Amino acid sequence: MIGTSQAFLIMAVVAVCTFITRVLPFALFGRKDPPEWVLYLGRILPPAVIAILVVYCYRNVTLNVWPFGLPEFIAMAAVVALHVWKRNNLISIGVGTVLYMVLIQVVFV
Repeated sequence: MIGTSQAFLIMAVVAVCTFITRVLPFALFGRKDPPEWVLYLGRILPPAVIAILVVYCYRNVTLNVWPFGLPEFIAMAAVVALHVWKRNNLISIGVGTVLYMVLIQVVFV
């Protein structure tokens, strides 16, 4: 059980770390344009992180036993279709998650 003083200490450390990560880019680069390598990382990292997350999420899907990965691939198709259609991360991820939960708990039991 965490005491009150420990809880406040944890919140203070989290707040300080969050503040530092927000201030650090401005402290390093000031108001000038960031270096080209930072801009490159800003362009390349978001798709790379998404690709890693997709691989991580689908790593344990078994294709040789029932339901052959159908819930996962149906939900993935819904996420991709919604994102292409609406271009809204919250809608596509939210609907995909709800659809996946319904599929694994109701449809493919």
